[in-house]
Amino acid sequence: MTRWPAPRSLRFALPLGLLLLAAFSPPVPARGQNPGVATAPPAAAPTGLLTIESDSQKADNVTGVITAIGNVRILYPDRRLVATSRQAQYFTNEGRIVLSGDVDVVQEGGNLLRAERVIYMVDSEQVLAQPSNGQQVFSQLRLQETLPAAAPSLPR
Repeated sequence: MTRWPAPRSLRFALPLGLLLLAAFSPPVPARGQNPGVATAPPAAAPTGLLTIESDSQKADNVTGVITAIGNVRILYPDRRLVATSRQAQYFTNEGRIVLSGDVDVVQEGGNLLRAERVIYMVDSEQVLAQPSNGQQVFSQLRLQETLPAAAPSLPR
């Protein structure tokens, strides 16, 4: 298991977490919510810590490519996110992360993405999920409902 702070270019981005930009963002309080009602405590300050577990890992300082191979498991606690795949590569010079082979990305709360290959561009926050031949990409999203604002009461 390897643990290290995320590279500078990842500290304020969502590596692997913006696979579905709107769905994987933290929930926003619903409109019309009573301010006096107790809510969940605020999230802890981001640590930027990304943990990668795999059968083998290598980093090439010349090309700037970090590769994890075999039973890859990526934990990103700042976004309550776990990703698994057969291989993961981070191209540091390009700011590109590529997960390949039975990719599953799961976020606490029920959001899920399944594909054969997922490409995430860190700087532009763009994602491309590609299926296996003859298959489809699968996404499951838990949408945050917003409550309508209370209608003003009419004087009697």
